[in-house]
Amino acid sequence: MEGLSFPRTTTGLSSILPPLPWHYSGDLLTVEYRTDPAAIRNLLPDELELAHDDEDPGAIAFIWADWQACSDDGRELDDPIRLQYKEAFVVARCRWNGQLWSRCLFIWVDKDFALVRGHFQGYPKKLGSVQMSRPVTVGRGGPRLAAGGRFAATLAAYDRRLAHAVVTMREPSESNGFVNGLPMLHHRYLSRIEGDGTDSFGELVTMHGRDVEASPAWRGDAELELYDSPVEELTTIAPREFLGGYWRSVGTTFAGGETLDRR
Repeated sequence: MEGLSFPRTTTGLSSILPPLPWHYSGDLLTVEYRTDPAAIRNLLPDELELAHDDEDPGAIAFIWADWQACSDDGRELDDPIRLQYKEAFVVARCRWNGQLWSRCLFIWVDKDFALVRGHFQGYPKKLGSVQMSRPVTVGRGGPRLAAGGRFAATLAAYDRRLAHAVVTMREPSESNGFVNGLPMLHHRYLSRIEGDGTDSFGELVTMHGRDVEASPAWRGDAELELYDSPVEELTTIAPREFLGGYWRSVGTTFAGGETLDRR
């Protein structure tokens, strides 16, 4: 039976995930801030350490992304509903095995294939409603990617707004921040069907990207509000100090990751 995910068939055609590699192109709006490092520590498994004191252990990147992604044969290019999705995710940094890593704490997407693809990669994806401004080059129907341009983004899930960001662009930037600039460290696991609190498998994995391209970046002043929900924990990492906001377009290819540890 063929397919990276359910349902598997003899052809693999019905699998929600196409074969690797996957090619991504997207626009990213990033808000970086500092929160209480103890709050980040509470969201890390025991085997991961908090970043050291001189590594900005309370630093967070809250990122909105508007993606187009296709498989190697480009079949999705002619069917945009399978090509396009948006997501919002929260990244901190941690230490494992003597190395500093980026770690996705929370993430929401608006399409089922993106949800399952994230679980395959180890991202803790959930479904949500994700909206973000798009830059314009003509007219007044959107912000310009220029000084004074105001870019907004929202996140909601289960009919509740979870986050609202605004970034007012100020100037070109060398990068789109520093928190999400390291290899990602993820857990993949599946609970046993007995529901006894143990797992059928657990893996610590990292991602590998290739053919990375990036547009010139912009930075500016950031605002971010986080809201309570009975099934979310975002407000535990509320901002204490804003570091800045960024816009950048990026492209990359995911052709597989690496298993670092098993339990």
